[in-house]
Amino acid sequence: MDDEQNKLPELKLDAKQARGFLSFYKTLPNDTRAVRFFDRRDYYTAHGENATFIAKTYYHTTTALRQLGTGSDALSSVSVSKNMFETIARDLLLERTDHTLELYEGSGSNWRLVKSGTPGNLGSYEDVLFANNEMQDTPVIVALFPNFRENGCTIGLGYVDLTKRVLGLAEFLDDSHFTNVESALVALGCKECLLPTEAVKSSECKTLRDALTRCGVMLTERKKTEFKTRDLVQDLDRLVRGSVEPVRDLVSGFEIAPGALGALLSYAELLSDESNYGNYYIRKYSLDSYMRLDSAAMRALNVLESKTDANKNFSLFGLMNRTCTAGMGKRLLHMWLKQPLLDVNEINARLDIVQAFVDDTALRQDLRQHLKRISDIERLMHNLEKRRAGLQQIVKLYQSSIRLPYIRSALQQYEGQFSSLIKERYLDPLESLTDDDHLNKFIALVETSVDLDQLENGEYMISSSYDTGLSALKNEQESLERQIHSLHKQTASDLDLPVDKALKLDKGTQFGHVFRITKKEEPKIRKKLTTQFIVLETRKDGVKFTNTKLKKLGDQYQKVLEEYKNCQKELVNRVIQTAVTFSEIFKSLATMLSELDVLLSFADLASSCPTPYTRPDINPPDVGDIILEGSRHPCVEAQDWVNFIPNDCKLIRGKSWFQIITGPNMGGKSTFIRQVGVNILMAQVGSFVPCDRASISVRDCIFARVGAGDCQLRGVSTFMQEMLETASILKGATDRSLIIIDELGRGTSTYDGFGLAWAICEHLVEEIRAPTLFATHFHELTALAHENANEFNTKQMVGVANYHVSAHIDSTSRKLTMLYKVEPGACDQSFGIHVAEFANFPESVVTLAREKAAELEDFTPSAVISDDAKIEVCAFISQFLMTKDGLL
Repeated sequence: MDDEQNKLPELKLDAKQARGFLSFYKTLPNDTRAVRFFDRRDYYTAHGENATFIAKTYYHTTTALRQLGTGSDALSSVSVSKNMFETIARDLLLERTDHTLELYEGSGSNWRLVKSGTPGNLGSYEDVLFANNEMQDTPVIVALFPNFRENGCTIGLGYVDLTKRVLGLAEFLDDSHFTNVESALVALGCKECLLPTEAVKSSECKTLRDALTRCGVMLTERKKTEFKTRDLVQDLDRLVRGSVEPVRDLVSGFEIAPGALGALLSYAELLSDESNYGNYYIRKYSLDSYMRLDSAAMRALNVLESKTDANKNFSLFGLMNRTCTAGMGKRLLHMWLKQPLLDVNEINARLDIVQAFVDDTALRQDLRQHLKRISDIERLMHNLEKRRAGLQQIVKLYQSSIRLPYIRSALQQYEGQFSSLIKERYLDPLESLTDDDHLNKFIALVETSVDLDQLENGEYMISSSYDTGLSALKNEQESLERQIHSLHKQTASDLDLPVDKALKLDKGTQFGHVFRITKKEEPKIRKKLTTQFIVLETRKDGVKFTNTKLKKLGDQYQKVLEEYKNCQKELVNRVIQTAVTFSEIFKSLATMLSELDVLLSFADLASSCPTPYTRPDINPPDVGDIILEGSRHPCVEAQDWVNFIPNDCKLIRGKSWFQIITGPNMGGKSTFIRQVGVNILMAQVGSFVPCDRASISVRDCIFARVGAGDCQLRGVSTFMQEMLETASILKGATDRSLIIIDELGRGTSTYDGFGLAWAICEHLVEEIRAPTLFATHFHELTALAHENANEFNTKQMVGVANYHVSAHIDSTSRKLTMLYKVEPGACDQSFGIHVAEFANFPESVVTLAREKAAELEDFTPSAVISDDAKIEVCAFISQFLMTKDGLL
């Protein structure tokens, strides 16, 4: 940013322009979310609070601010270069979700809004955002219509993906924490959410607003009247491909979701753009289609990239993204990670293809080389349909199309055990897509219409042989050029000057074709110049002159050139219109190639790691156990400084389905429980996993309560955040989920925290019965395991097992060494004081800590928790679950 600061464009406005602009600026409506830029041709400006925000956020200093006007009318202003504008636009629309972006053009007091964008609707800014960057994710706008009833809340959901041109509807019951809404927002990759103003202001929606904040979604209020269903089917008939009957049937199956979809059509102004007509798809979205992940699980498992990542391997996406295509593969991987599969057959189909590519290194490398030359077909088609593209985009589609025979040929070489699957999923579709009625027809269109020889010069032109009219104009243009050159030679001869050396022929925008001589030569022919020619300009570089013949030929040439350009333009439009008719074919091709790209990426990752990944065995949710032998955390082992120690995890029904894991801080508890979640997620996405052997019973949801950060901006303390996340688990989990809990109950007194942890464990074991990894410092909780149950007068619970991360304490020096191995059995002591020694606490403090700890251990009653206390805590938990708004 320092270089940008030094190159700050100068704010150049005279007093009259400043007065005019200030009078216009006062008329703008107040919108705290909008960041407004004004295009001054060579640079941009922002003003008022926007200027202060930009100076502090992007220049990191208020010295970048200038004052426009004087006295009480003075307006803080900041100027921004074109490069800086692109940087700010990318940050506001792709990274943050708290601002909209507006761009104005004009001068004086006359300005008009020419571009507006939001995190969900990038629209007119796509050319700025993705000119030099690949589009990694497709933003989705969701509209929600909550209907509160006695038995809960029914949610009507509509969504639109403006890039893929997909509309969706869903309707479902939700709890007071809106856990279903949150998992839908995560799965869809929602960036912006529309809510009726009345709902936003209601107290019942406070937890819904919190869910949007957790998911990093911008909230946009709309009037309740916009959530209407009137004329919806008629409007959808215009937008959606195919006949109206299936659309009418789909919409009639919902009660309140159509209103949400109606609000989206109005907000995104889909009907005002005719290029949308007949190009949208509509589908019913089901919460049960994919594994559900909420924002806490996404963060705990580091699924997507974060600005704070030290390197790309910190996130699962960064690690797994080895895609080759320009953008398409990245976007599909993004989507797959948010939507892990539940269908065992579909998971195994992906794994079969990954295995084929793992087993055949030559095939994998060959295909990846070909995919590197595939452009972003999805985006190219999107721009063509929006009429934002020219011949260059057509040529990119052509260059991608002519790679397909090589991809087909490479796949045909494969003769392994999955050859029938590869034939069904890739070879057969490729064959039908590339026949003479489909892509070969497009290739022929480009080869006959585009002058491919000119591509080396960076020129994209229609070939003159494509159209008789264009050909005639080209011939006429060449004939006139020959006549002009002939006249040039004749004139040089008449003036007795060497052609090109002394008498030059220039072509410029001001005079067209002219003769030019140097000032040194001018005295030799001055007499002829004044009598036979018209002198146009005399300058240091020479004298420009013409005659009636050259002027006539030049004018004719200019006229033919204009006609030729217009004809080219018309033919380009015609070629684009024809190319758009291939959109269905290209969309099918893009889907197939991006899937191939991601599966090759999985295979490349599985093969290239120092310790190769293995194929997991996948079982239905009610069959089998979860066994991960020699499992590793893929992101942690990828760090240069780590020598990762593998661990086994065996979640066995009736034996160790609920595991309590104890051990010292920094001993590896958090890494271990997270790696189990990451391994299961990777397996259900269709990837090999970092294990020696893996057998997985499919999970419908991963819940994670790992390390809460304070949310004081929303008035939520660490402990409250911990309780809210736990409430989501207690309300939303089923026996088909996976639950990961780390350090529950630390934000309150020891006894309260322990009581809560105990009661929550009992509830999870007896009521929910989901496989659970519960890491804790309350090593007294290990009494829950049936082998210790009678010691503390508690009932026996089946399926609870104790594990601990091992550490070695030297008996003489009392030094603690972490071994990072997870072993059966409970940890027999806490290691907090040893960790304090690690941190170089003063010796006196450590000694006092040991004395106090010993006193407290002697003082603690023999019963870890009394029956009365247990009854009290269990009553609290059940009340917590029954309360409509939970802890809020």
